[in-house]
Amino acid sequence: MAVLLETSKGDIVIDLMAADCPVTTKNFIKLCKAKKYNNCVFLNVQRDFIAQTGDPTNTGTGGSSIYGLMYGEQARFFDDEIRPHLRHTKKGVVAMASGGTGLNASQFYITLADKLTSLDEKHTVFGQVAEGFDVLDRINDAFIDEGGRPLQNIRIRHAIVLDDPFDDPPELEEHIPEASPEPEFAQGGRLEDDWAPHQDTRPEDEIDQEK
Repeated sequence: MAVLLETSKGDIVIDLMAADCPVTTKNFIKLCKAKKYNNCVFLNVQRDFIAQTGDPTNTGTGGSSIYGLMYGEQARFFDDEIRPHLRHTKKGVVAMASGGTGLNASQFYITLADKLTSLDEKHTVFGQVAEGFDVLDRINDAFIDEGGRPLQNIRIRHAIVLDDPFDDPPELEEHIPEASPEPEFAQGGRLEDDWAPHQDTRPEDEIDQEK
């Protein structure tokens, strides 16, 4: 079971732990199918710690589980599936970024370093990065503001399900749009993910004349 995240820093392949965390992995896969992660930005990057994303509102306070989308607000959150043998031992661990016990919705994080034991048995670990460790390094090196948000947006452009062991519930179909949601640009004066410095291609002598 795996998902491909096409980000503005490169591609990340995540292997999912469906046998250990079936409710969480089903939620993640079906949210990918519903395109809820497309155009999400990384809202919180803490160097050598975690990179957090997965909020379709890009505010840091939004997001619903797929169960909430299908069955209503009372199902927005779902319970933890914390397994003692699933620990934050390696860079690239993927876990739910919950606001407390049983408050899992759509947001998740990816670890950016090894042996982050302070996170163990507090969040549901449900995946491990298999490819794209160079992408994690680029995210880790991002310039951030005092709140941990990158000064240049880092965006999930597409989330693609590579292998899905779960049947689609009948209620899911109406939540799968034909196209991805339109990204909202220039939030808070930040540089967009495709911004690059202007390259002056004029001859050097012409540029020198303006000095």
